[in-house]
Amino acid sequence: MLPVKSVELIEVGPREGFQFEGIGAPDKISTENKVRLVHALAETGLKTIQVTSFVSPKAVPQMADAERVTELLEPRPGVTYTAIYLNDKGLERALAAGKYAIEGHVSLTASETFSLRNQRRTFAEDLVMQRRQLAIYQAHGIPVRRGSMMAAFGCNYEGDIPLQRVLDLIETMHELVGEIGERLELVSLADTMGWADPEQIKRTIGAVRERWPDLEIQLHLHDTRGTGMANVYAALEMGVRRFDTSVGGLGGCPFAGVAAGNVPTEDVVFMCERMGIETGVDLKKLVACAKLAEEIVGHPLPSRVAHVM
Repeated sequence: MLPVKSVELIEVGPREGFQFEGIGAPDKISTENKVRLVHALAETGLKTIQVTSFVSPKAVPQMADAERVTELLEPRPGVTYTAIYLNDKGLERALAAGKYAIEGHVSLTASETFSLRNQRRTFAEDLVMQRRQLAIYQAHGIPVRRGSMMAAFGCNYEGDIPLQRVLDLIETMHELVGEIGERLELVSLADTMGWADPEQIKRTIGAVRERWPDLEIQLHLHDTRGTGMANVYAALEMGVRRFDTSVGGLGGCPFAGVAAGNVPTEDVVFMCERMGIETGVDLKKLVACAKLAEEIVGHPLPSRVAHVM
């Protein structure tokens, strides 16, 4: 019997999906359709939805409408909207938007090559940026208890990522947060380019828990090489209960070469519910959202469950 009785799914499809779908055609997805999908997802029982990215319109033109998306966004009871940002300017924009739950966090990348492509920063430059963002959190009275790490399981440019590097970077997160008198309580590990396998998932979770027994773990799993759902199951076996998922399997990483989207939300919901793990999500409504997402992007998405219901 699995040790997990319920899971918390963080829906990232609207942000990651439309960011990826708009590569080379930034106007492919209209602002109105972006908001339409978010509002539909907000009716499914999902509690957290990642809506957009406050990033450079020059680097990511498909996210140039972040403020307009925010203006059209309607609150829903019990639903939290979030957004991402990669630097202090993006954080200031997210704060000014006024509709997002801003969760103080530090974010590092296990591959310096990917960091240079995605954030245009070296490891050392990233530490400087993290401290700048921490100062902004402090100025706004926002607690910092979360860390996140991209490319934690492998990289299309550097190959395998040593487990020791992952542990060292989590230690760095603890140090950064400790500098402002806070304590790291959760770390999100991202398989940004879909390299992980179930045994690696278990080894990594086990090593993190051995060193920091009280640190909660969240996973962001891409399905580039077809191991995404197996990795979810392996994590469930290890007691992980927080996952980023993407409606329909939307998305990918525009700065990672070949990198498929996150595990489909509806596939994870189906698997969990079949095993007696509560998700709090209405599967029929979620499948309707996956079909809406396909309609919006104009092509089939990788979801299994959406195509049989």
